[in-house]
Amino acid sequence: MGRLSGKIALVTGGASIPGLGSATAARFAQEGAIVFVTDMDATGAEKAAAGIREAGGKATGMSHDVTSPGDWDRVFESIAAKHGRLDVLVNNAGIAILRPFESLTDAEWIKQNDVNLNSVFYGTQRAVKLMRHVGGGGSIINISSVLGIIGVPGCAAYAAAKGGVRLFTKTIALECAKDKIRVNSVHPGMIMTNMQIVALRDNPDVHAELSAAIPMGYFGEPEDIANMNLFLASDEARYITGAEFVVDGGMVAQ
Repeated sequence: MGRLSGKIALVTGGASIPGLGSATAARFAQEGAIVFVTDMDATGAEKAAAGIREAGGKATGMSHDVTSPGDWDRVFESIAAKHGRLDVLVNNAGIAILRPFESLTDAEWIKQNDVNLNSVFYGTQRAVKLMRHVGGGGSIINISSVLGIIGVPGCAAYAAAKGGVRLFTKTIALECAKDKIRVNSVHPGMIMTNMQIVALRDNPDVHAELSAAIPMGYFGEPEDIANMNLFLASDEARYITGAEFVVDGGMVAQ
């Protein structure tokens, strides 16, 4: 307990349970952080925050369209008004529309890049501005994917955005290193989130096939990503920036 004691953290895309955002927010709160959980689904974000509070943690749920620069301004103004600073940002919000690239519509391409890549720019830019103003450093964690490292058919737009997150992260890490603002990316593999559960329910024959493709032989849990995010958010990772952390049961090693 206490690895994030007193830190102010913002986690986007936190409404889905089980999900990477909700698990991360809960894990941060368990370790003493004051957490803001945001999502397009305001009711879901508040539900996740309420669960944290019921468990003894400190959390606030907020509506948040991560594709809107103005909405990012509103969220940051609210956090700054209450606490005067932000110590940790987890750019977690994301969507996936998976199909062969020739079948993708212009709108689907644009939407995936807006949610998965442009939002990371908006959030990171505002977090860096506030962290520099306060002067105490901070940690920005950008959730990419194994598909930001390797190619998989049917994932063109998603992979393009997540690959962009990977190299954006490294570049901003270099620009912010002198300010003690650490910027790292996390690359989940096959994780049993709510979105994954629904997909497998609709395609029951795929689970065994996908599990067989993972060297460790099984899907990860949201807590596996939450624990990695916890490490990167904590002072234990004080000398780590511009790095990519793959949490995938060995998929990318093949």
